[in-house]
Amino acid sequence: MECSLHFGQVEGWAMKLTLSVIKADIGSVGGHVSPSKHLRETVASYIAEQGTRLILDHYVSYTGDDIAILMTHSRGEGDEQIHRLAWDAFRIGAEAARQEGLYGAGQDLLKDSFSGNVKGMGPAVAELEFDERPNEPFLFFAADKTDPGAYNLPLYLAFADVMNTPGLILSPRISRGFRFVIMDVNHTTGDRVIELDAPEDLYDIAALLRDPERYVVVESVWSRAGGEQAVAVATSRLHNIAGKYTGKDDPVMLVRVQMDFPATGEVLAPYAIGHFVGGCMRGSHQMPLMPVTLNTGISYFDGPPIVSCAGFCVHNGKLTEPIDGFAQPFWDTVRGHVANKAMEIRRQGFIGTAMLPMSELEYTGIAQKLSSLDEKFHMRVTEKVHAIN
Repeated sequence: MECSLHFGQVEGWAMKLTLSVIKADIGSVGGHVSPSKHLRETVASYIAEQGTRLILDHYVSYTGDDIAILMTHSRGEGDEQIHRLAWDAFRIGAEAARQEGLYGAGQDLLKDSFSGNVKGMGPAVAELEFDERPNEPFLFFAADKTDPGAYNLPLYLAFADVMNTPGLILSPRISRGFRFVIMDVNHTTGDRVIELDAPEDLYDIAALLRDPERYVVVESVWSRAGGEQAVAVATSRLHNIAGKYTGKDDPVMLVRVQMDFPATGEVLAPYAIGHFVGGCMRGSHQMPLMPVTLNTGISYFDGPPIVSCAGFCVHNGKLTEPIDGFAQPFWDTVRGHVANKAMEIRRQGFIGTAMLPMSELEYTGIAQKLSSLDEKFHMRVTEKVHAIN
């Protein structure tokens, strides 16, 4: 499903543009697979009918069992009315899902009432505010069955590794590097952020991003040449909000490309690796991330974890039609490679690195299981037996 409705040209555009993408799992057909056509149409219709006075344009899509609403507007990041629009669309969609008997209806709506901003309420949010360039291309990524750390490696390679991004040596402005804002999402300490510059702090950046379950590239990567924001990543952790396992976080991301930022191909290239990420079945495994075409559902082992990419240009707040970043035939070979990796690690079942560490599993039922088993352990008493000559 694709839905991009234009609400008219804005003459004499002089305001900052805001891109807001808000995503939620509010119901699915056949388990954690894909939202129904009726559910998707319910959400899209609500945005089209109720958003005319708030937003300039929008695009509604799905990745796996998650519905994402991409909106353009001039109200800035964190705007209450924009967030309420998305929240109400998801709330009405969840009711439609319940009427259809869909699985997990309203799953990501973790609060009962709207409190001014959907952050901390379940839906994932990524927003960018900027002055439009004469040509403003950007990429919208959506991932399912994984967590925000899934973007760590692709962002590191695209914005800091010359082996992936030749623009870092071929473009004088890009050669000035990028500033990474990294969040510590460890629930015991609360969310903390640190700002590090590439290339000077490259090893420090790598030391943090190597642990994608704790450290994630938060809301921003910034161009050091122009001082503009290049990347926005949704960083909400559902188990931190709910206090229990409620599904993976399924992050969305916005990336501006070209000119002072890496080229589209440089941002897409890292996804050919099919790197291992946390998630998949019951959110508890390590599986390779598969780049998929737009509006693709879930299948093998409630996965594998997937990521889609819609490319746009925006002008005066109006979106072009999306191009599918992973539809080109090259990615068919990548998908075959990722499928083989997925089947190979599944041969290891529940043992060792095939599953996530206990710090991530403590929100699942295994915590109670281990607690009950702990009470049954007893100390073994070993008696020494002395030989008698």
